[in-house]
Amino acid sequence: MEPLLLAVVIALVLVVVIAGGVVAVRRRQAPPDRGVVDHLDDRAVPEVEPEPEGETDERTTAVDVLERPEAEAPPAAPPAPPAEPLTTRERFRRRLGRARNNLGATIADIFSRGITDEAWDEIEEALIAADVGVEASLELVSGLRERVREEGIRTGEEALALLKEVLRLELSVADRRLARREDGTTVWLVTGVNGTGKTTSIGKLAARHTSAGEAVVLAAADTFRAAAIEQLETWGERAGARTVRHAQGADPAAVAFDGYQSARAAGADLLLVDTAGRLQNKKALMDELSKVKRVLEREAGPCDEVLLVLDATTGQNGLAQARAFMEAVDVSGVLLTKLDGTARGGIVIAIQRQLGIPVKVVGLGESIDDLADFDPDAFVEALFAEVAQDVDVDEGGA
Repeated sequence: MEPLLLAVVIALVLVVVIAGGVVAVRRRQAPPDRGVVDHLDDRAVPEVEPEPEGETDERTTAVDVLERPEAEAPPAAPPAPPAEPLTTRERFRRRLGRARNNLGATIADIFSRGITDEAWDEIEEALIAADVGVEASLELVSGLRERVREEGIRTGEEALALLKEVLRLELSVADRRLARREDGTTVWLVTGVNGTGKTTSIGKLAARHTSAGEAVVLAAADTFRAAAIEQLETWGERAGARTVRHAQGADPAAVAFDGYQSARAAGADLLLVDTAGRLQNKKALMDELSKVKRVLEREAGPCDEVLLVLDATTGQNGLAQARAFMEAVDVSGVLLTKLDGTARGGIVIAIQRQLGIPVKVVGLGESIDDLADFDPDAFVEALFAEVAQDVDVDEGGA
C-alpha cells in the first residue's frame, strides 16, 4: 500500500504543476489592459511592420519637428532711398510763401495790366510795403523805368523780367561765403538783439558743422541772462558741440577767452561766441561787445566773421537796431532769421543798401537744419514764383 499511495501523491503533484504552467502561459498571451486610452478609442491598433534595412522613412516624426529649424522669415523690404536734399533754389521757393504772395504776386499783377504811369506808382508802393525802404524803392523804380524806356520794352512780362534782373544786381556782392581759416580754430562772433533768434541760430550753425564732421565749441558769453546760458548749453547738446560757460553775471570777455583756449586745446575746427543783446543800456552793451572782440583778437587774431542776427519780421526797426551793433564791432555779414514768416521780403534789399553788409545766411523754418546760405538768384526767383506751394517748413532739408 505504501508504494501505491506514494505514486498517487506524485501524480497529483505533477497535475498541479502542469495546470499552473498552462494558466501562466495563457496570462502571458492575453492582451494588456488598455484602460482609459481604449475607453476613448476602441479601434484596433495596426501592427507596425519593421522597416527594411537601407531604406529611409520620409515621414515626419515628432523628433523631426523638434529638431528641424524654424522656417526663415521672408526678407524685409529694402528701406526707401533717402530723399534727395533740396537745392537752395527749391528751399527758397518752397518757404518764401508769404513774401512771394505779397510782393511777387502784387508786382506781377500790376505789370499784367500794362506799363502805365499808375503802374509805376503802384510798384513803388509795393516795394515800400515790402520793407525795401522809401529811398531805395524810389531809386529802383526810377532806374527800372528809365531802362524800360531805353530798351523799348512794351509788355508787362518783359518789364517784370527786367525788374528781376535789377534786383539780382542790387543783391550781387563779390563773396557771401562765411570766412574760414586754413589752419587752426575759426572764430565767429555772433551779435544781435535778444529775441531775434541769435542763440538758436548759433545752435543751428553748430549743428550744420558738426553734421559735416567738424568739432565745434560754443562760448556762452551772454552772461547777462541765465536763460541764455542754459539755452545755448541745450543747443550744444542737440548739435553735438561742447559749451564753455561761466556763472551768470561773469565777465563775458573771460568766457570768450576760455572758449578760445578750450577750442584751441581740443583742436576744434570752429568756435562760436554768443554775446548779450540788450539795448536798454546802449553804452554798456557797446563797451562789453568791444571788450569781447578785443580779447578774442588778442588771443586768436582777427575774428573770421562778426555775424549780426536780424529778425526779418521786424523790418525797418531791425535796421535801426543793427546800426547800434555796428558802432561797437565791425559786422561782416547778416544772419537773417524768420525770412519764411514775413510778407516783407524786401528787407534783404534794404539791409544791403542801407547797412552796406551782405546777408550771408537765412533762416527758413523752425527745424535744426533750416539755415541756408543766401543765394540772390534763388531768392529773386522764389520771390516771383507764380505758383504758391503749401509746404511744411520742417523738412529734413529751422
